[in-house]
Amino acid sequence: MDLRIFTEPQQGATYDTLLTVAKATEDLGFDAFFRSDHYLKMGNVDGLPGPTDAWITLAGLARETKRIRLGTLMTAATFRLPGVLALQVAQVDQMSGGRVELGLGAGWFEEEHRAYGIPFPKEKFARLEEQLAIVTGLWQTEVGKTFGFHGTYYDLTDSPALPKPAQAKVPVLIGGHGATRTPRLAAQYADEFNIPFASLEDSERQFGRVRAAAAEAGRAADSLTYSNALVACVGKDDQEVARRAAAIGREADELKINGLAGTPDEVVDKIGRYAEIGASRLYLQILDLDDLDHLELISSRVQSQLA
Repeated sequence: MDLRIFTEPQQGATYDTLLTVAKATEDLGFDAFFRSDHYLKMGNVDGLPGPTDAWITLAGLARETKRIRLGTLMTAATFRLPGVLALQVAQVDQMSGGRVELGLGAGWFEEEHRAYGIPFPKEKFARLEEQLAIVTGLWQTEVGKTFGFHGTYYDLTDSPALPKPAQAKVPVLIGGHGATRTPRLAAQYADEFNIPFASLEDSERQFGRVRAAAAEAGRAADSLTYSNALVACVGKDDQEVARRAAAIGREADELKINGLAGTPDEVVDKIGRYAEIGASRLYLQILDLDDLDHLELISSRVQSQLA
């Protein structure tokens, strides 16, 4: 089971804070550092000092880390034109030496679009489908040839399809709870399918849908990686779990049901149940980015049992 650290910087984090967490992620042996792609805080937090851009952050981290994978859960297709996004991701992949992964979703948070003057179209999923075709098509076009796409929402003519990523194929993540279109899109484009903040039962059901969609598309179901994103709240004992839960405005008992919360042994047991339904990767949502002892505990007492 791969463990990846997943942050929500729109809730309040500077680049320096994210760099500190990314370096701890690397030093403590985690597989990857991922971040959300949002421009507006959510819930009862001040969000200070304000948002940071996902791909600018990852570009910086690409030059200041050496081993960990870097990516987004999920970049909003509404935020960037697909040609520009393909260029940005390819450049960050080059800057990292080939360690980037692209999580791409339709976009959903209308309020942040209004706050920053970003159009929030009605036809988001159809746009996402065209974006996936364009981004992957640009990367796959041979050097010296051109790429064209003429869709309902985007039109590219004689694109040189440059630059190329360092990796022969940048892994693409698609995720969500949708019962029909999401599995179909994952079967067509994804290297990894991720379901965020879902129960074991809901995760197993959705993984099954993706597997069925892959089979229908003539693709081996096991050619995709299946993953979950879950809030993490681990403590040496119940008192420490409760303290960490309170620090992020949650209740420990609720997190034990809906997240990965409890003592290390409790969390290892729950991770095992996610592994039984087919998950081979977990994104641990870390909401208190100043609590580096939390990462150390997960590394030494949880990750060590999974090795």
